[in-house]
Amino acid sequence: MATQRADDLAELILAGDRRALARAVTLVESTRADHRDAAERLVEALLPHTGAATRLGISGPPGAGKSTFIERFGLDGLARGHKIAVLAVDPASKRGGGAILGDKTRMTELSRAPGAFIRPSPGGEGMGGVARRTRETILLCEAAGFDTVIVETVGAGQSETTVAEMTDMFLLILPPAAGDELQGVKRGIIELADLVLINKADGELLDRANRSAADYANALRLIRPRVAGWEVPVRTVSALTGGGIDAVWEDVAKFRGLLEAGGAWHRRRAEQARAALLTEIGDGLLAQFRTAPQIAARFPEIERAVMAGQRNPADAARELLRRFIGGCGDQVELAARDASGIPGAA
Repeated sequence: MATQRADDLAELILAGDRRALARAVTLVESTRADHRDAAERLVEALLPHTGAATRLGISGPPGAGKSTFIERFGLDGLARGHKIAVLAVDPASKRGGGAILGDKTRMTELSRAPGAFIRPSPGGEGMGGVARRTRETILLCEAAGFDTVIVETVGAGQSETTVAEMTDMFLLILPPAAGDELQGVKRGIIELADLVLINKADGELLDRANRSAADYANALRLIRPRVAGWEVPVRTVSALTGGGIDAVWEDVAKFRGLLEAGGAWHRRRAEQARAALLTEIGDGLLAQFRTAPQIAARFPEIERAVMAGQRNPADAARELLRRFIGGCGDQVELAARDASGIPGAA
């Protein structure tokens, strides 16, 4: 049943059915075991039809105007003949897990456009400013025929950098700033940027935006670019008026052309797949750790001791890891004995 459902969804997605795409994203985001099996089969079936799109990561502090920029950028892209998918990761509640999910309501015009697909997803407890299954959702969108996939993160910060590992080009959107505000933007996220955009370059903020762009351009000269031969542009844009949007599309095209010409495009895609593999291993190990019987038996007591200041967290973690690894070793040995049919065989 699940296999048939995955096969049917795959056919509909390849035909460009947006409703099927929305159902598929819901499927891959589900944590139910049967849904995960179906989702993995679906992604596996669609994998040969992925990889052609340009993957753009967009981050920036709250109030920078990311959603407004993305709508203006997306509408301009549609006019150029592109098909645009936007994966907007919204902050999730630590208590209930719900998300604000406001991006779709802020991109009303783009969300109604036939050539666009907008999917808000809760960030959950995952780090990196992206949802747990954002990588798989990118592949679904590519299989559905979208040639530009935009991943908008929950905001700029030291932990919101995972998006740079799953996209081809990382855009950092900043509001006009000066002095201490400039100091507040972390060097780490600036180093990841392939393009820096100073938004709200209109009206009374125009002069301030131009000064901010000059300041950031000077700062970037002290940082080694991530891509050889690419000097990170700093541009002023106005999501309100559309000023500077054409130049952004030109930068995206030039950046992709540079990567493809030097072979870095395929290397970057390979690194994206490798990062996804390592993330899945880490997430899978953590899930098994939390549910392992040998951990469940001792974890509450150790947790209480750590919270009471009676145990060092590092020492407590080592004990739990020893128990987990030892328990896994016992399970592997038992499995080997069962497989061989010889008592005591390993």
